[in-house]
Amino acid sequence: MSKEDLVITDNEFQRQFETTINDTLATIEYSQQERKIFLTKMRMPEGTEHRQEDFIIAVLAEIKERNTSVVPTSPEIAGFMRKNRRKYKELLPVGMNI
Repeated sequence: MSKEDLVITDNEFQRQFETTINDTLATIEYSQQERKIFLTKMRMPEGTEHRQEDFIIAVLAEIKERNTSVVPTSPEIAGFMRKNRRKYKELLPVGMNI
């Protein structure tokens, strides 16, 4: 199973991106202000941690399509973006480094 297999849903009512992995719900909560989206909390069901990076990649791709900046306040997402700094640098607001 690859990241292409993940179907990402934006649950605007609960302000979270969602995907189902092994019949369980994984979420990334967010808040949005103007042209920035703050990724605040990530929940991965037990036993699905191996799909965490795929989920983050899929959510970042969704946000990139919206032409919106990302402020990763979740430690998992900030760590992922730091590790992949070159690839995701353009998603950060101007002047922000992680």
